[in-house]
Amino acid sequence: KNVMMVGDGLNDAGALAQSNVGISISENVNVFSPACDAILEANQFQKLNYFLKLSKKAMLVIKMSFGLSLLYNLVGLTFAVTGNLEPLVAAIIMPLSTITIVSFVTLMSNYYARKLGAGS
Repeated sequence: KNVMMVGDGLNDAGALAQSNVGISISENVNVFSPACDAILEANQFQKLNYFLKLSKKAMLVIKMSFGLSLLYNLVGLTFAVTGNLEPLVAAIIMPLSTITIVSFVTLMSNYYARKLGAGS
């Protein structure tokens, strides 16, 4: 079972650290507990459900990014092993794979934020 702890991070830092996910509620986001995994402003507490949904979508985006990266590298490896990929072309394509993944993550993060209503 997974345990989520929501607290102020002061007197419950141990519980925040022991839980699977520790969310600190704070009036000032610059003052935080190092024991927490996330910080939520106190006046945004009603958005906790949105926060959790967006976190689950973020994990989905991470898994999709790993899949895309694996596919990209398998295709590149196939061409390289068969001798159909020149070293110069590989050197040019390598940074493009990074740009592709970063662009994918940016687009998917924005898509899910809009789809979930951006906390409204």
